[in-house]
Amino acid sequence: MPHTRSLFRVARRIASDRATAEDLVQQTLLLAWRSFHQFRAGTNARAWLFRILFNEFRALARKPAAAMLPLMTELEPELYAQDTHGAIEMAQAFARLTLEHRTVLLLGVVEGFTCQEMAEILAIPIGTVMSRLSRARQALRGELMGAPKFKCSTEGAV
Repeated sequence: MPHTRSLFRVARRIASDRATAEDLVQQTLLLAWRSFHQFRAGTNARAWLFRILFNEFRALARKPAAAMLPLMTELEPELYAQDTHGAIEMAQAFARLTLEHRTVLLLGVVEGFTCQEMAEILAIPIGTVMSRLSRARQALRGELMGAPKFKCSTEGAV
């Protein structure tokens, strides 16, 4: 399948572990095959596959056994093989972002989807996509630069 690597790359970043990501991609491809009659010719097949992936991810996250799915804290082994401090630092900073921020960065920056395509894949308004993308870039920049986290404290408030 031509888009399997892209699907797995995104699934690996949103799922809790490699096995879960593999299962997610396999289920996505199976659902796509079963639902191929619903695919509209002339539309973006890649975006259609990603929509199925995220719908399946949401379905898995609703199941009690998958409560920890959104937490992806492991670094991929290939980053260690590169032995570059920058790549490891980037992966760690990326892993600290929220799932929403990681998702829009993966789809927009890594996979190259337009804001309109991301809105369709994620089933959210385009304005929300643009806002999340801007905030995700800002959050990643802050993580990489070691910016202090702003926390609202109510201690001592009257």
